[in-house]
Amino acid sequence: MTQEDGFFQGKKVNSRKLQAYGFKENVGVYSYDTKIMQGDFQLTVTISKKGQVETNLLELASEEEYILHRTSAAGSFVGAVRSEYQSILQDIADKCFESDSFKNESAKEVINYIRDTYQDELEFLWPKTPGNAIFRRKETKKWYAVLLTVQRNKLGLPSDEQIEILDLRNQSEKVAALIEKQNYYPGYHMNKKYWLTICLDGTVPFKEIKLLIDESYQLALK
Repeated sequence: MTQEDGFFQGKKVNSRKLQAYGFKENVGVYSYDTKIMQGDFQLTVTISKKGQVETNLLELASEEEYILHRTSAAGSFVGAVRSEYQSILQDIADKCFESDSFKNESAKEVINYIRDTYQDELEFLWPKTPGNAIFRRKETKKWYAVLLTVQRNKLGLPSDEQIEILDLRNQSEKVAALIEKQNYYPGYHMNKKYWLTICLDGTVPFKEIKLLIDESYQLALK
């Protein structure tokens, strides 16, 4: 694994975020240029559609590629170059990539539906638990959907298999009515009066899930 790979390991690229960040697309490859070290170096970052990252650091005075920042070379100047270089890669990883934690097709459908309908992106608030993330409204900052990875037995089901679940808010009366039905559960790690949990394993039709997402989104406006 290269030094660059370490910043992007376990993440997938979001091309829309790349363009918002300032990357330019050409034949399926995105490139970004910036100056570092008070303009003495030009850093070019290129990213393929599959998320493969390559970099080139050019020392402008000599017009030669600078590679010491990738080695074990020591010294205050090399350290400063390396620090600025790594800071930019970390910023790109944070702002243009997202966790690839959710593999389940139903979870991906939820993520894509919310992205397309409300233009919201997952927020990973807990670095130690990358399988947990939230969606929140821009106006109120209130959460309206939570994606979690838990063991089935945490929901009272007879298995310790890992499963991806979705927490949504709703009116207390509707929450109470739904959890009386099969395949709906009290909100996991949430206020059980106003939140419910759905297993993203196909047991609840996605048409129903979309309606509940919409209702949760509206309730998060208040």
